[in-house]
Amino acid sequence: MNKVEICGVNTAKLPVLKNSEMRKLFTKMLNGDKGAREKLVNGNLRLVLSVIQRFNNRGEYVDDLFQVGCVGLIKAIDNFDLKQNVRFSTYAVPMIVGEIRRYLRDNTPVRVSRSLRDIAYKVLQIRDQLAYKFSREPTLEEISQEILVSREEIIFALDSIQEPVSLFEPIFHDGGDPIFVMDQISDDKIQDEKWLNVLSIKDALQKLNDREKLILTLRFYRGKTQMEVADEIGISQAQVSRLEKSALGQLRKHIQ
Repeated sequence: MNKVEICGVNTAKLPVLKNSEMRKLFTKMLNGDKGAREKLVNGNLRLVLSVIQRFNNRGEYVDDLFQVGCVGLIKAIDNFDLKQNVRFSTYAVPMIVGEIRRYLRDNTPVRVSRSLRDIAYKVLQIRDQLAYKFSREPTLEEISQEILVSREEIIFALDSIQEPVSLFEPIFHDGGDPIFVMDQISDDKIQDEKWLNVLSIKDALQKLNDREKLILTLRFYRGKTQMEVADEIGISQAQVSRLEKSALGQLRKHIQ
């Protein structure tokens, strides 16, 4: 009943290796035992499962993330140094996370040139190294001096690998209607006369109360955000959102 399959793997039956068992398998693998390598992979798949849970909110298929995570796991196994006094999981987790992040960045809807992505990845790598060295977040100037790339190019490269955000992404929810990204965007090009003439709702507007007309005027004529409208008329942003949607609903009914 608790069976959960990912890529055809029954996760309920995945083995778990002790640290001592893994060290023995690593020794065998280094001596050419391919079966030991396979046991190391299978014995650490639960580690991949624990890592991909961090990326559940990205909208990616779990099977895809699991496969990419397995690539990171295999790289970690092939490059792990037994001479270093660290647990394998401590070494493997950053490798798995890095592989998944590279996959997510390379598969964004917005295509970015390889050279620009390479700069961004190098910046992220140097940032982590400097953060460990200085025990604080490095500045752009410090990163720039380290990789010999201008501040502007660093900012541009980092911006290029950011995931695009939907206009309908909810950013606030108070238990009522959610507030979306589009509700926070103003547009100075919106003109009241064009909007009214195209939609033919001048008569319908007159049937709204003064507050509803004011909110629609501020939002669609003056291009203000809901937060700006809320500050101007002295109510909460959530109230502005509800009143705006109610007013638009009434307009649609009158137009129909």
